[in-house]
Amino acid sequence: MPLTPAQVTRFLKSVHPYDALPLDVLETIAPQLDAWEVEQDFSIYDLGDALPGLFLIYEGQVEITDENDVVVSHLGLRNSFGERGLLRDGKAVTSARADAHSILLVVPSALFSELLDTHDVVAKFFNRGRGPRPQQESLATSPVDTLMARNPATCPPETSAQDAAILMRTRKISSLCITQGDALHGILTTRDLSGKVVAEALPPSTPVAQIMTSTPLTLSPSAIGSDVLHAMMEHHIGHIPITEGNRLVGIVTQTDLTRFQAVSSAELVSAIARAGSAEEMAKVTAEIPRLLVQLVAGGNRHEVVTRLITDIADTVTRRLLTLAEAKLGAAPVPYLWLACGSQGRQEQTGVSDQDNCLMLDDAVNEADMPYFAELAKFVSDGLDVCGYFYCPGDMMATNPRWCQPVRVWRDYFAGWIAKPSPEAQMLASVMFDLRPIGGNFDLFEDLQTDTLGAAAKNSIFVAHMISNSLKHTPPLGLLRGFATIRSGEHKNQLDLKHNGVVPVVDLGRVYSLQGKLPEANTRARLKAAEAAGVLSPSGARDLLDAYDLIAETRLEHQVALVKAGKAPDNYLPPADLSDFERSHLRDAFVVVKTMQSAVGHGKGMLS
Repeated sequence: MPLTPAQVTRFLKSVHPYDALPLDVLETIAPQLDAWEVEQDFSIYDLGDALPGLFLIYEGQVEITDENDVVVSHLGLRNSFGERGLLRDGKAVTSARADAHSILLVVPSALFSELLDTHDVVAKFFNRGRGPRPQQESLATSPVDTLMARNPATCPPETSAQDAAILMRTRKISSLCITQGDALHGILTTRDLSGKVVAEALPPSTPVAQIMTSTPLTLSPSAIGSDVLHAMMEHHIGHIPITEGNRLVGIVTQTDLTRFQAVSSAELVSAIARAGSAEEMAKVTAEIPRLLVQLVAGGNRHEVVTRLITDIADTVTRRLLTLAEAKLGAAPVPYLWLACGSQGRQEQTGVSDQDNCLMLDDAVNEADMPYFAELAKFVSDGLDVCGYFYCPGDMMATNPRWCQPVRVWRDYFAGWIAKPSPEAQMLASVMFDLRPIGGNFDLFEDLQTDTLGAAAKNSIFVAHMISNSLKHTPPLGLLRGFATIRSGEHKNQLDLKHNGVVPVVDLGRVYSLQGKLPEANTRARLKAAEAAGVLSPSGARDLLDAYDLIAETRLEHQVALVKAGKAPDNYLPPADLSDFERSHLRDAFVVVKTMQSAVGHGKGMLS
């Protein structure tokens, strides 16, 4: 059916990013859009076709398939498609077919390019990558909610000065917020107690309402660090309550500012390196959630954040090895402690268990094994104390199976490669992420090179590894929705680990195997795979952008939980995302599914 420019304009006003454009711009572009009315099963375009422009669904439903004819998306009202091809070379990278009678608006290619060039909101929406990030966090530019202490100590106005002083001494704090319910009435500091009670000889029973600072200077959660600094210097104060309206939500003190500046990965590493026990280290690793918040607030990319957090785990491990040797004596033969899992890949976040193993020099004998059993127990117990919990699957050096001479490890890998059973596939997937942490690194170098070479030559093993890598799938549902967890504690939430980053981790491991690449980090694997020709430049770019968005969404979710005083996890309710965020996240999942389909159909496999 023909559409009038007025109808098209009204429709565009209901679709992001066009809804953010001025009305006169919409009225200018509306007549330039073509309207296609198509019947069910009509082929809108095929893979490799020159695209006439960007498609926008006005009515109906469209099915998108990849180069292997695998359905990657069903799109409905207000959804766009075709942009990936337009942003490359103008040729379709998928195929599109009408699932039902549909009306499609086509934004001509030249007009689409013009909108990208002249309107930041359009460019931002269709740019699936993330822009450059600052290299370090700044106190002055950090949001107040990353600096403030939540749930500050409070008392009602009728509290006596003596009781307030006792509370402050017990909590080891220098101020109390005076509240009625959630409403802030004033603030009481140690200076008020000394200057107004002690100096003026007021009785200890004096109500704090008589000595507090009424209507104190406050800031909102939208303030930034420089606002705090300027206010403290201008008004000569050291405590600023943070309020929403009159509701108290936090407080920032000079101590908080000092702590923010002191909490850096380097400071934590330094403190751990000097610690004399696991308990001392645990006090330091307890700062990791705060560090996570600070690093993300500073705009650091996810691979920087996870690398810095993993460095702390590495330092804890090496310090525990040193303490173990101090307790047990020198090792009877050379050994190497290795990490696998997220620590092995240098991808730890605010939620981590421990995955590790020991490789021993082949000169080891049975009489030496009790020493290494004690070493493994000392280190794993210490890691648990520091918050790196025992592996549920017992993939730890405390398991005798994973504390063996190098010759046994060679036999392990040879057996897994020769007979890729389901258990062998799982174990090989874990062990291909091994990274040396402490000890004699020479024990691993030849083993890694030889194993990669042997594995890549065995086409059956490679095929099994590919099959194993496809067990974790992106959480895509029909009609532009997400497939959330169906039951249990996390019902209706997305698992950003197993259905988010893990599918990309698995792809990276397959590319690493195909190219015999030594890298363990996922992002490094993807870039190395592109350089080695295992992954095409366009495929690498798409997958890196998708992985970055998924990984950063996961970190931002964990930070939001930490800010709310909760433990970080990997379960995100889609309702917590804006329409813009949902759209981009789903597009990222589509990219991952497309790349899984390509690997599953043998694209890029070794001959």
